[in-house]
This record gives sequence, C-alpha cells and structure tokens, in this order.
Amino acid sequence: MTHDIFAELRAAVLAALGRILPDLPEAVAARVEVTPAREEAHGDAATNAAMVAAKAARRNPRELAALLAAALPGGMIAHAEPAGPGFVNLRLHEAALRAEVKHVLEVGTGYGDCDIGGGLPTNVEYVSANPTGPMHVGHCRGAVVGDALANLLAKAGFAVTKEYYVNDAGAQVDALAWAAYWRYLEALGTTLSEDEFAARVPGGLQYRGEYLTAVGGTLKDRFGDTLAGPGLTVAPAERWFAAVRMFAVSRMLDAIRDDLAALGVRFDTFASERSLVESGAVDATIGRLEADGLIYQGVLEPPRGRTPEDWEPRAQTLFRATRFGDDVDRPLRKSDGSNTYFANDIAYHADKLRRGAALMIDVWGADHGGYVPRMQAAVAALGGRLEVVLCQIVHVLQDGQPVRMSKRAGTFITLRDLLDEVGRDAVRFTMLTRKADAQMEFDIALAVAQTRDNPAFYVQYAHARCRSVLRAAVEMLGAGAVAEGALAAVALDTLADPAELALMRRLASWPRTVAAAAVAREPHRIAFFLYDLAADFHMLWNRGKDDAALRFLVADRPAETLARLALVAATAIVIRSGLAVMGVDPVEEMR
Repeated sequence: MTHDIFAELRAAVLAALGRILPDLPEAVAARVEVTPAREEAHGDAATNAAMVAAKAARRNPRELAALLAAALPGGMIAHAEPAGPGFVNLRLHEAALRAEVKHVLEVGTGYGDCDIGGGLPTNVEYVSANPTGPMHVGHCRGAVVGDALANLLAKAGFAVTKEYYVNDAGAQVDALAWAAYWRYLEALGTTLSEDEFAARVPGGLQYRGEYLTAVGGTLKDRFGDTLAGPGLTVAPAERWFAAVRMFAVSRMLDAIRDDLAALGVRFDTFASERSLVESGAVDATIGRLEADGLIYQGVLEPPRGRTPEDWEPRAQTLFRATRFGDDVDRPLRKSDGSNTYFANDIAYHADKLRRGAALMIDVWGADHGGYVPRMQAAVAALGGRLEVVLCQIVHVLQDGQPVRMSKRAGTFITLRDLLDEVGRDAVRFTMLTRKADAQMEFDIALAVAQTRDNPAFYVQYAHARCRSVLRAAVEMLGAGAVAEGALAAVALDTLADPAELALMRRLASWPRTVAAAAVAREPHRIAFFLYDLAADFHMLWNRGKDDAALRFLVADRPAETLARLALVAATAIVIRSGLAVMGVDPVEEMR
C-alpha cells in the first residue's frame, strides 16, 4: 500500500483543529476534507475544516479559519491562509512534492494502492446480456464500466469477484431455440419459407439475424435430419427443443466469451439462471422469505396512470418490498403459478450471499433503473447489501450520422465490428470518458484521430513520450543510471520550474483519486485524471522545446538531467497504473 499525501495533510489539519477545539465531536471531525486546490494560485490543497467545525464550536467560520491557518504551517505545510467563507488554502513545501516522486519510483505501479476496501468480499456483476446473439455496442459500455470498476475496487483493497449472470431460463432463450431450429431446417433445405415457419412458432420468429446460420449448420452436422419432421418441416417441439436450446445457448456463450476477451474482459464466474431454477433454489429462497413473514397473498393496486383494459384485481404471492424502501409490494409468482423473473433474481442474489459476497455491485443498463428499488429491497430482506451502477445508452456515430441497432433483425453494429474499426484500447478508454449515467456519443472518427481531442491518443502519446525520453537516456547514460531504483536515489532539488511542480502535484494526487473514485464507484474519474496528467506532461515537454534549459536531457547538466528523468519515469509509472485500472495497455511508441 502507498501513502496518500492528502491523507497526511488531513491528519495534520485534524491535529491542529484538535489543539484549537479539544472537544470537537468525532462526527464533525469525520466531515473534514482536504482536497486538491482548484487553481494553482490558491496553493496545493484546501480544507473545509473551519466550515464544518464552526457550528459545533459556536464560532465564526472565518475567525476559526484564521486560527487554523495560523496553527497549520510546519512539517510538509509551508503556508496556510484563510479563504472565502471558512476554507483554508494550503501550500506544501516543494520538498514534500519531490519526496512523492521518489515514492512513486520506489513502489512502481502499486502507487495508488490503498486499503479502504479492507478486503471486503465484493461481487461485481456486469454485462449479463441474454445469450441470444453476439455482443453489440449496446453491451460495450456496461462491460467496460463494470470491468474498470472491478479493477478500481481491487486496487482500493476490495476482494473482488467478476461475475456474468447467464439469463438462460426465460422466454428469450426459448425464442432463441426456435430461431436456431429455423436455421437448422434451412440448412437441411426445407421447403418452408421464413414467414411460414414464423407462423407456426409461439410468439413468431423473434431472432432473424444471420449470426444463427452457422448454428443451424452445426446442428445439421451433428444431428442430420433426425430433429426435423416429415418433409423436413417442423417436428413436435418435445422431440428436439431442449437439445437445440442447450446447444444454441452454449454457442452464443462461446461467442460472447470470445467477444469479451477481445475487449479485454474476463470473468471469474459465469452463474446460470437455469441451474438455480432446476436446483430448487428459487423455491427455497421464497420459502426463506415466507418463514421471515415477508410473503403474503394479496391484491395489488391497479397500475399508475392509465389502467389497461384487461387489468383485473387478483390474489398474488407478494413480497413485502415496501418494508425495505420500495414503493409497492412485488409479485413473486404469476397467475399460472410459475415464478416471476423477480423471484429468480432474488434467488440469484441469495446465492451470491451464500457464496460470501458481503457487497454486491450490479452494473445495469439505464432502462432497468425502475428495477433497482425492488432488487435492493429484496437483498436487504436477505441481509445483504446491493449497489447498482446504471449505464446510459451509447449513440454510435459514423460519418457524423447515428447508427441504429436491432439484435432481432440482425442489423446492428457488433462489438467485434467496433473493435476491428477502432481498437480495444480506444474503445475502452472512450467508454470511460463520461460518467456512466450520462448519455454519450461514440464518434468512430474521433476515436481513431491522433489529436488532443481524442483522450485515448493523448494519454497514450504522453506515455510514449516518456518512454522515448527514457530510451534516449539509456543511450546517453547507460541502463543502470536510468533504472527506476537508481532514479529514486537522485537529488531532486533542481525540480523547481512551475511546470515541473504542477506535474509533481498531479502525481501526488493519484492515491486520493483512486480512493475517491472507488468510494464513489466512478471509474471515469481515472480517465479524467489521466487526461489532466497527460496535459501537465505535454506542457512540460513543450516548455523544453521553447527553453533549452528545461529539456529533459542536457549533456552538460547531469544533476538536472537525472532529476528530470526521475520525474519522467514517475509520470510513466502513474500513467501505467491508471491505464491498468482502465484495462488499457500503455504503448512504448506511437506509430
């Protein structure tokens, strides 16, 4: 684990505040924050300590800020001054920033690791798309957000399990089986037309995409015409349905795994809904809730707004969701006695609890937002803790025009198409450049552009520049002198230019960024940090182009050169640390 310079500053602020207000309640002290300054002119950091303590101390916040500012200088704090309605701005000794560069070089990409998770067993479930077709860009954002969040939580000290829930027990996989069977008959040379077949299928032919053609061909190779009816027409479903459904789901899952692997997403666990149902886990979970007095037979109020004409009040098996914050109790069984999807989902989360998940985080599409309160109510009833991260839709632009998608019609942009067009790293980075619950446009042209407007390129370019400098330094000074361990031992007193200090400040804020992003469950903060870090580095690079004295390699100034190489190496380390969280590979050089 690495230390956090802002955590150390907070400890110093609390110690000074405690000397001024010895009886300060712990609850008030817990609200004290130290954050990076928004503007360089205001210093390196700011604290809200005087503001949050003023009410409890019955003191004027401005006066308390003045007392605190007078008490703070010392140690790593060079200067403190009150600001605004009760903030205190802090200026660090430059030596503290230089020491942080040494620390980065000593711990490597583990810089930023922390233990706020305390080893808490945490199940992060994401993607979990119905296994009814290839992955498309609609799944991509949730896959990237979930994977980056899991990586982020692991860096912050949570014991993370990455999980995919296979929805292989519902009507959608039944529809897949019929669609695969049609492709099987087609491969055999049936005389039925697609529309004629659709007329014989419960619910019609829902999945007509060409991606099932290969599945039909493989079914033909494996079973010959034994699954077909007379004249290569439709045989009774009980003769073939289970086998075709299992085979089609298996093939779709294989394709999904391959697509996700190409995106750099790999799961620790694939959990099957069908296995839960067939094991009796759903009925057992309902029985558990019933034993706890949380199940009853009742009649729900009619739906809000316009009531459907066919709605009628009827007794149902209901879960007392309102006891746990939901706005209405929820049915667990349908009128035919079968379990609802909600009942299956409760059993699934109960299974996560049984497997030891102290914290469950589900990453869902924003269209499932209305499902959140009932699922959190159910998990609370089971004694668990569920958080949900919602991902808004992604609009893909090609040549400035939106691209429409439809899995059932087969006219969609597959994830593989996007990866082939843009590349894995650019896809992952771009998907993390907006907060998950904000809609975003994925502009294919921008994602491949080599400009500052493309964050993926801009950050990768910064890392490549760092590595270029270090390779040149090896030729000048030898590999031993440029090794990270050797650079950690060099004197850094010459690092005093404002651009160098700005870069060091940014590096020092990396551990706090990791902790804050993990607590907020917001991996997009990592992308923002890396972009700002890249901007600081590129600025320093450009300063060296304009002023020879600020170049990284100056043959007749060995002390300045080694100090700047230490800063360059530390920058590359932190970029790699951040890119690892995002699941993006750093590049050695730009081609």
